[in-house]
Amino acid sequence: MKRHMTCQLAEKYPAKWAFCKLMIPLAFVVFCLATPGASIGADWYVSPQGIPEGAGTQAVPWDIASALDGRQPVQPGDTIWLAGGTYRHPDRSVNSPGFVIRLKGEKDRPIHIRPLASQRVIIDGGLSVQSPSDYLWIWDLEILVSENFTLPRRVEEPGSHPKSYGRPWGGLNIHAGTGCKYIHLVIHDCAQGVSFWRGATDSELYGCIIYDNGWDAPDRGHGHAIYTQNEIGIKTIADCIMTGGFSHTMHAYGSPRAFVHNYLIEGNIAYNAGRFLVGGEGPAKGIRVLSNCLYRVNMQIGYTAPQNEDCEVRDNVIIHGGLSIIRFKNVISENNLIIPSGQTDLGDRPPIIHLRKSRYDPRRAHLAIFNPQKAAQVAVNFSNFLRPGEEFELRDPRDFFGPPVYVGKVQDDCTGWVPVHGEFGAYVILRRSN
Repeated sequence: MKRHMTCQLAEKYPAKWAFCKLMIPLAFVVFCLATPGASIGADWYVSPQGIPEGAGTQAVPWDIASALDGRQPVQPGDTIWLAGGTYRHPDRSVNSPGFVIRLKGEKDRPIHIRPLASQRVIIDGGLSVQSPSDYLWIWDLEILVSENFTLPRRVEEPGSHPKSYGRPWGGLNIHAGTGCKYIHLVIHDCAQGVSFWRGATDSELYGCIIYDNGWDAPDRGHGHAIYTQNEIGIKTIADCIMTGGFSHTMHAYGSPRAFVHNYLIEGNIAYNAGRFLVGGEGPAKGIRVLSNCLYRVNMQIGYTAPQNEDCEVRDNVIIHGGLSIIRFKNVISENNLIIPSGQTDLGDRPPIIHLRKSRYDPRRAHLAIFNPQKAAQVAVNFSNFLRPGEEFELRDPRDFFGPPVYVGKVQDDCTGWVPVHGEFGAYVILRRSN
C-alpha cells in the first residue's frame, strides 16, 4: 500500500518535518488571532422552514425563534448560520418585540449570527437583544417591516407611541449585552432603525446601512435612524451610512434622568436626513465625534442641559449644514470643515472624498464624495483599500442587495474613477473577485 505523503516527507527530511510540525500550529494560532472575532465552535443552521425539534444541521435546521432565544444548545464560540429567505415574526402588533435574542458568549468566544455565504436574510418584524445576552456578533442581516411598503407612513395621531400605528415597530432594539457587535446590517422601513439603550455596555454598531425609518404625524416626524443612551463603558457607532427617515439621524438623547455618556461616534456618513444630535437634558460627558461626513444634515453636540462636561469634535466634514457645540466645560474642536447651508460660491473647490475601509471585511469600504463642480466622474485614490488592477463595484446604500450601479478597475497609480450624479454621492464599495 502506498504510504501517506507526510510519512515520506518525515523520513526523507526529518529536520524540516520537525520544523513544520512546530510551525503549523503556530501559524494556525496567528491566523485565529488576526481574524476579527475568530473562534472555534460548533456551526448551527437555521432556515425559514426549520423547526424547534430539528437537529440544527443543514439537513434538519432549527427555526429562528428557538435558535435565538436560548432554547437550543448554543455555546460560546458557536456560529448560527441563517439560510436565505424571509423570517417573518408572527406577531404583527405595534407592541411586538420581534425575534428575541438571549445568547451569552464569552469575551474571547463570541457567538456569531450571520447569513450563509452570498445569501440574503430578511428579518421582517425586528430583533430584540435582551438579557442575558453578552459577547454576541450579528452580521449582514436585513431588518424591515413589510407593512411599510403598503401602509401609509402618515399616522393621524400625535406622540411617539401612537396606538393607531397598526404594524410592528421593527428595527434593532438593543436592551442588554456587554461586548456585542452589530456589523454591516441593513435596517430600513421600520418605526425606528436602531434603539441602543443603557443596558448595552461596551458594544459597537458598525458599518450598518440605515434609511427611511419613522413616520409622519400631526405634531412632527417620529422615529430616528439611531436612538441611543449610555452610562458606563463606551458605545461605539462607526462607519454607518444613514439617510432619509422622518426625524433625527443620530439621536443620542435623554431626559434629565437618562444618560448620554461615553460615546465614540466615528466615520459615519449621513445625507439628506434629520439632525445629528448628541446631547440631552442631563449633562453629557465623554463625547468623541470624529471624522464623520454629513451632507444636508446639521450636527449638534449638547442640548438643553445647563452644563455638559467634555467633548472632542474633530475632522468632521459638514456640507450645507452647521455645527453647534452647546455648554461644554471642556471642548476640543479641531479641523472641522463646515460649508454652511445655501453657500453656492464654491469656486474651484476640489472634490471631498471620504473613504473608510471596513474593519471587519477586507472586501468592503464606504465612500462619500462631495462633487461641487458636478463632474460626471471623480478620481478616487484607493491605495489604502485596493491594489492596481483590482476590480470594484459600487452599491447604492438604498438598494444594497440590488445590482451594482457601476463596475470599475483600479489604475496603476491606485486611482479609480467613480461616477457621481450631481453634487453628492454615497456608496458601498465591494472588491470583486478576479
